Amino acid sequence: MTAINTLKAHVGINVSDVMASIDFYKKMFGIEPSKVREGYAKFDVQQPPLNFTLNQVKFDGKGALSHMGIQVATTEDVIAMRETWKERGLAPMDEMQTTCCYALQDKSWVRDPDGNEWEVFAVLEDNLAEAKSEDSACCVTTPTVSGQPQAACC
Repeated sequence: MTAINTLKAHVGINVSDVMASIDFYKKMFGIEPSKVREGYAKFDVQQPPLNFTLNQVKFDGKGALSHMGIQVATTEDVIAMRETWKERGLAPMDEMQTTCCYALQDKSWVRDPDGNEWEVFAVLEDNLAEAKSEDSACCVTTPTVSGQPQAACC
């Protein structure tokens, strides 16, 4: 089998307003987009390596995307990213010592203008046994009265 020289992952999301989304992702990633066209933007993220694109399309409600995330090594890394997001004007929501995806995790969430959710997370203990509780399979965030994300497991 021939080795493949993989450069980075690519994620493309649909957004309702590319300019509003550019503003959010500039804050989240801490970089300017590398390409902006009408209805399109690309962020060439170095850490973690990611080719991330925004595609402006008309849609109703939220799409089928559950959430996106960045796994980091430690809780301290989660806290550092959360503080960076706060400094950039975003409103992160913490979810510490939570059982999610059959693992014990510490995480923080942000939500873009279209409701797409991002988590930064550290796995503290992995491969937990299947439990009867509904909080083991996957976690997503849901809006609160104030419009800020609040974690809820599905």
